[in-house]
Amino acid sequence: MKAVIQRVCGATLSVGGETVSQIGKGLAVYFCAEKGDNENLCSSLANKLVNLRVFEDENGKMNLSVKDVKGEILFVSQFTLAADTSKGNRPSFFNAEEPERAKRLYLQTADILRGLGVAAKTGVFGADMIIEQINDGPVTIILRF
Repeated sequence: MKAVIQRVCGATLSVGGETVSQIGKGLAVYFCAEKGDNENLCSSLANKLVNLRVFEDENGKMNLSVKDVKGEILFVSQFTLAADTSKGNRPSFFNAEEPERAKRLYLQTADILRGLGVAAKTGVFGADMIIEQINDGPVTIILRF
């Protein structure tokens, strides 16, 4: 399981010209399920995302979590994070989880995030999405479980 996390001032996700999800201050999280990932990783990832201290406190130190700042999470499925570019110039996505299972893990993780008290808004699994975001910092973190 992989995730790319970006601290944002705001983000909007659209499909077919229609706004599907929108957040203010928070995290844009790009999620990828890989072959062999299991449901236990969903909880581990969700807990890490909710508690990751990437927001600045009153002293300018990254000491606050998305939950602390009452932020939101835009949670986007992105199988291309499984890309293997070690051979040639065309990425291989062999390690990406099968779509049906990946969708279950994606939705389960989003539900766990909500259960942990953070507004988690999702994209449309498998859709061609347009995401506009205003990065804050910028702060970008890569997680791998």
